[in-house]
Amino acid sequence: MLFLVQWSPDELNNFIVLLDYLLLPLYLFIIYVAADFIRDNMYPLGHPWRPYFMPALSAKIIGAIFIGLIYRYYYGGGDTANYFFHAKVINGAFGESVIKWINLLLRIPPWYDGAYSDYISQMWWYEAPAEYTVSSITAILGTITFTTYLPIAVLFSVISFTGVWALFRTFATKYPQFTKQIAWCTLFIPSTIMWGSGIFKDTLCMFGLGWLTHSVFRMLMNKDYSIGNIIMAIISFWLISSVKLYILLAFIPALLLWILFTYSHRIRNGMTRTAVKLMVVMGCIVGFLFFAQKFAVELGKYSLTNMAQTSYTTSSYIAAVSSDGGSAYHLGSDDPSLSGMIKKFPLAVNVTLFRPYLWETRKPFQLLNALEATMFMWITLKILFTIGFKKVRKTIAEDPTIQFCLIFAVIFAFAVGLSSGNFGALSRYRIPCLPFYGMALVLIFYKHNPLEKNIFSFKR
Repeated sequence: MLFLVQWSPDELNNFIVLLDYLLLPLYLFIIYVAADFIRDNMYPLGHPWRPYFMPALSAKIIGAIFIGLIYRYYYGGGDTANYFFHAKVINGAFGESVIKWINLLLRIPPWYDGAYSDYISQMWWYEAPAEYTVSSITAILGTITFTTYLPIAVLFSVISFTGVWALFRTFATKYPQFTKQIAWCTLFIPSTIMWGSGIFKDTLCMFGLGWLTHSVFRMLMNKDYSIGNIIMAIISFWLISSVKLYILLAFIPALLLWILFTYSHRIRNGMTRTAVKLMVVMGCIVGFLFFAQKFAVELGKYSLTNMAQTSYTTSSYIAAVSSDGGSAYHLGSDDPSLSGMIKKFPLAVNVTLFRPYLWETRKPFQLLNALEATMFMWITLKILFTIGFKKVRKTIAEDPTIQFCLIFAVIFAFAVGLSSGNFGALSRYRIPCLPFYGMALVLIFYKHNPLEKNIFSFKR
């Protein structure tokens, strides 16, 4: 395949121009007027969720603008710029033909179609469905923003906000007494704000994961089988599977087990209940293996056959590249086998949730990630030592929602921790599991402590 990339380095680096700064205030004004209207109508004065709505939205918007400026003026480009320039190519076809624009948007023409060669030859991600999906959504948003980066990035942040807000509503509805604490871990985790707000795949995944969780919980808990709820579940499932299929590999088993543990108490016979649990657990394991094998190509480095080899290859490559050595991490001896991968399970989960350690930081962004990881580690240790392992285990066993959050977080943490090999990449890849792990910590802690007690405090 021959791609004739026509973008010069200057064009790729200068993806934020004067027009961005001129249009940005206008779009911010429109967004905040609409947000103020929605808040006042859905969450009037006195509503327990009202205090978190505008701060959470503002955090996402600031995160999108901040990370865009970092990529423009510090990194001088990156994947967010590439998504944007693919969108510019797609929207460039709009002036020639609306049909051509739609076909490019949906990636209908084959890469060798001569009628589209002027456009396809400029898009090196045309044959990469996940990346191209992000580019197509960027192009759609570009039709109402004159295809300018910062306004599109802000719209991405708004889209992501609706997803994390749906996640917040899900858990705040189930545990209304913990509303403030739930807001901390679903809306205000720093890395999810920074990496889950701009023009990235991760932003769309946070949207999809939040809405998928919300829709499924409503269907199961509230028997809400409305058309809107079903449509949101389908859209969210499709979006996650299109952009990062491996998220579903961790989410679906956790969800099925959550359903099992939520409703198993209705089976009165103890032996039958145990048998059903074993059957569902075995079904999850078999389904997990089948899914991983069936979609090995789509899962890429996260497939069971590739994960161990990816870990070995990535760590070897980074170790050989001295300029990125400060970002590399290693999980012990290189053993690209399934047994070697399983042995690294606790190390992979640890690196995702609790590293880099403070003494491993070499760059400013690593320090921010290290501070966040240290806080997660501190809260985890505080819970284990102040509440006690037996009580923690009992609390987890008695609450299916905590089990759901932990199962998803741990499976996901294992996959990305083993496959990344780089703290920079890991800081982005891990963000889907952080709200769920944080949620589990909050629920365990406050089931044994008064609400006025600060979970972040170093006091016992």
